[in-house]
Amino acid sequence: MAAVLFHPEMYKAAYSSCGCHDNRMDKIWWNEQWMSYPIGKQYLESSNVVNAHLLTRPLMLVVGELDDNVDPASTMQVVDALIKANKDFELVVLPGVGHTMGGSYGEHKRFDFFVRELLNVVPPKWNEIKTD
Repeated sequence: MAAVLFHPEMYKAAYSSCGCHDNRMDKIWWNEQWMSYPIGKQYLESSNVVNAHLLTRPLMLVVGELDDNVDPASTMQVVDALIKANKDFELVVLPGVGHTMGGSYGEHKRFDFFVRELLNVVPPKWNEIKTD
């Protein structure tokens, strides 16, 4: 997501699955390796939540309801910020699922998203396709 927030001139669309959208709420031992300690302004400046208002590109967010690696609240916080900024985006919540890209359902949603956004092709209406 940060790619399209901070470099929209380079990226046409973004897909984020189980994203940590604000490193202040993630496992600090992990983030310290890349962002240093103590928590300073660099955490705020790199927060997708704080910078959600910058979104100008298509975005799909995917979150597993039972993710035990990245708290699903991280995605919900960025969703709240996007809504407050009146930004358009797609959200896929996977009930009963952990830290994942969504298996075959998530793959289907991801492929359709990129086909639409990068190729400008309308994907098939999958519910109308008969499978025997």
